[in-house]
Amino acid sequence: MGKTIAEKMLSDKSGRDVEAGEIVEARVDYVMVNDVTGPAAFDEFESLRVPLLRDKVILIPDHYVPNKDIASARQAKKMRDFALRHDVDNYFEVGSGGVCHQLMIEEGFAAPGRLIVGADSHTCSYGALGAFSTGIGSTEAATVFARGVLWFKVPESMRFTVDGGLGKHVMGKDIILTMIGDIGVEGALYRSMEVDGDTISSLSLSDRITIANMGIEAGAKTCIIPPDRKVDDYLAGRVRGEYAPVFADADADYMDSRQYDAAEIVPVVAKPHLPDNVAPASEVGVTIDQAYLGSCTNGRIEDFRAAAAIMKGRKVRRGVRMIVVPATKRVMEQAIEEGLVKIFMDAGAFVSGPTCGACLGGYMGILAPGEKCISSTNRNFVGRMGDKGSEVYLANPAVVAASAVAGRIVDPSEVTG
Repeated sequence: MGKTIAEKMLSDKSGRDVEAGEIVEARVDYVMVNDVTGPAAFDEFESLRVPLLRDKVILIPDHYVPNKDIASARQAKKMRDFALRHDVDNYFEVGSGGVCHQLMIEEGFAAPGRLIVGADSHTCSYGALGAFSTGIGSTEAATVFARGVLWFKVPESMRFTVDGGLGKHVMGKDIILTMIGDIGVEGALYRSMEVDGDTISSLSLSDRITIANMGIEAGAKTCIIPPDRKVDDYLAGRVRGEYAPVFADADADYMDSRQYDAAEIVPVVAKPHLPDNVAPASEVGVTIDQAYLGSCTNGRIEDFRAAAAIMKGRKVRRGVRMIVVPATKRVMEQAIEEGLVKIFMDAGAFVSGPTCGACLGGYMGILAPGEKCISSTNRNFVGRMGDKGSEVYLANPAVVAASAVAGRIVDPSEVTG
């Protein structure tokens, strides 16, 4: 019997032939921590009194930056001091970085065949480039700082195949939300999701990142899309070091296989309070107080283009506030160069610099009791973006923009015709 991508990668990184269910100790290519998860990792590492594997460690402040209060300033300072003390090259200060997962991809750390861990659950994003990437705890991160290896249980694999052409205003967000709506938020618990098909091959890398990013919302250990020429083209002149793509064997064993007809996927919304509470955007119609465009899920230039195409020449509905947050400095620069920031501002939106912001209920768009927000982020749990009495609806950037204009959650076609 052949092997899945996850089995082949962990076989390679552990130096022996393994299959689903086995416990292995595998070599990690990179470990990333942010300003929230880093401080605890630093304390644990310092207690070990061993040298830091500097080339493997990436430090990215992004959750509460620029610092919103004294507590967040202390967290950021602890990361800054650690980076200086250990002479860490891969530290991205405010003004040079952005949201950690997008930055990991832009800076060439993520690549096919690599094993990457991060003290943040959405580390699975890098599976869009064919990496085995997964979230870990701060203590685990500290051990990787010191040893460069970590134990894993080789996950069973599920295969999701999407074929056919997508309809108007349908994006990667709709594909992954449709899958999560199908299997539920625990449907891929500690499993590897392999997502393929000619629809996926036709997607931009941005849409693939959105899909991989939200694999964790189905409980997945990792979510991997087989790499292709688009990945190679993106990494040309960008990737750090060499990489070797890994593909599943033709006779690989999957514990579940599902197929989707792209023509049947429509713009959808995940209603409160779970990502699997999915309904067509055209059927939601909820009046909103806020529209939020950004995050590691949908804060890339392609997302901004999709939203700007709808908002150009239109206005944010009175009584609605729209907040636009680019994922990184590069995204913001490009959005300015392409005139997208002006389109958003002319429409009445507020545009900020890169930060995780309100996605995790940090700041820059916190919701008051009873408020409703349509958001391009990844989670809509109780109190995720503010008060426990607020509500978050997840959708693609086109739905977010159209809803901001309409003042209620709509399918973009209702606004664009």
